[in-house]
Amino acid sequence: MQLPLKNAAFQTDVLPDRREASQPPERALGRVIACDGSRATILSAVSTGNWLAGDAWTIGRMVSINLGSSRIVALVYKLHAVEPAWSESEENPIQVEVEFLGEVLESADGRMRFQSGISTFPPIGAIAHRIRSGDLALVHDLGDRSGVEIGHVTQDASIPATVSVQDMLSRHFALVGTTGVGKSSAVALLLRRAVSVRPRLRVLILDPHNEYSSAFPDLALTIDGDSLDLPFWMFRQEELAEVVFRGRAVLDDEPDILREVVAAARARYRMPGNGQELARDLGSSLLKRPLDLGVSRQPADATQAGTVDASTPYRLKDAFAVIDEMIGLHELRWPRHALRSLKVRLESLHADPRYRFMFGRANMYETVAPILAQVFRIPMHGRPITAFQLGGLPGEVVNAVASVLSRLAFDLASASQGAYEILVLCEEAHRYVPSDTALGFAPTRQALARIAKEGRKYGAYLGIVTQRPGELDPTILSQCSTVFAMRLANERDQQIIRSAISDASASTINFLSSIGNREAIAFGEGVATTMRMRFAELKPHELPAMGARGGDVAGRLEPTLDDMVRRMRA
Repeated sequence: MQLPLKNAAFQTDVLPDRREASQPPERALGRVIACDGSRATILSAVSTGNWLAGDAWTIGRMVSINLGSSRIVALVYKLHAVEPAWSESEENPIQVEVEFLGEVLESADGRMRFQSGISTFPPIGAIAHRIRSGDLALVHDLGDRSGVEIGHVTQDASIPATVSVQDMLSRHFALVGTTGVGKSSAVALLLRRAVSVRPRLRVLILDPHNEYSSAFPDLALTIDGDSLDLPFWMFRQEELAEVVFRGRAVLDDEPDILREVVAAARARYRMPGNGQELARDLGSSLLKRPLDLGVSRQPADATQAGTVDASTPYRLKDAFAVIDEMIGLHELRWPRHALRSLKVRLESLHADPRYRFMFGRANMYETVAPILAQVFRIPMHGRPITAFQLGGLPGEVVNAVASVLSRLAFDLASASQGAYEILVLCEEAHRYVPSDTALGFAPTRQALARIAKEGRKYGAYLGIVTQRPGELDPTILSQCSTVFAMRLANERDQQIIRSAISDASASTINFLSSIGNREAIAFGEGVATTMRMRFAELKPHELPAMGARGGDVAGRLEPTLDDMVRRMRA
């Protein structure tokens, strides 16, 4: 059987493809035998001697189709043999399905550029070639945009994989991948590159597994439950209620009582006589219009009651005094058992050592300034990253703490009018913004959504990291214009990414379930075109804790039982 590739009688006016000295002498691979608006079929041949060659037909490889003045760049997404049997002595015809990515255009002065989409479709019989190294580099070139190297292109390790940090950050980004594929190491690499080229960037990592403190020994401040100060008075009503009531049986009246008590305690804190006036008027003002007390005497620069609610200090002892005075009133607004129940809840939280970050030193602060300085590195002192360890906090406060921090990040960036650039990196993001609106914590969802929708104009950016994109709120994911998709085995997760990627390279996702560790499909505004790449390998001391853990387990001493009990209590 004579293949079209070898048929000397077949004439075409396509000019022979010029080759560089470093390229193989024979670069022709086959000819186009079918074409539609976005794909083509190439007829080629494989012999027993060359099927293992390094440049043989493989899924995910880019090839070029020569049109003379331009070359179409296409991606191989499917291979199949024409004949059901294999010949050891002759070449075996195969059909190669490719998807068009764009074209390399050559100007009259010899300069070349790559553009997405194609202006001229290949005719039947057009020759498909191994892609030139120069063309492959053009495909992944950012052009006029500045970029940083984060690895190399999988097809050719000599070609760097670059990303525009400005576009990746300002339009938000996501990194998805199943457990064990190098997701955390990739995040650490991206953050290192980002802070190296954006000197004003501050990074806040919401770290549920306490793994990033070891990844940035020279760049990060680690905040855990022992070093954290997040006074209870910084929590808004919904956030405080989440801490007080989550996971516990709640009487119907308790959330409303808490609202009134906090409002009264805030008002008492601001009154010059330590609240004596308020105590005299409890029988009238507190019972008739208690909520007015929470917004009275607002600071001149306050524009919203919610802002005052989250920034005005108050004392817990004043809250207890208000409850006691409510209990002692002759005309009760609330049942006494509900008032006593709320007081017991607050007292138990105040006495619990796990909550000392909220209550232990709360009254040492009368302004949010020192808290913002600690969390958001003002000044940086050479450490622009804050690794906020959520893993050691009680489970019922994690959502509320994430909400407070995300809200503060947006407010600080907004107040600075872009002088402070803040990236909130949300690990295990599906916990905080799940696709099911009935799950998760509404204030956290709202705070992250606000950064995603409005943060760009203020310098507040969002980084989403998750192993289950199918469980993530699609609205949040749709706001991320640059996505790094690592290996995903779950079909639903793959479908989410497939719906986010452009139609021109949708077939790339077909092999997302089988790419290697540290490999990713990068697409979106931060890269030149959809790119299969491998992240650079970090040095051992730059690896997250999970990544650095595996190699030295054998040589590690087992902790004693007393040590483990002490850690559990802490």
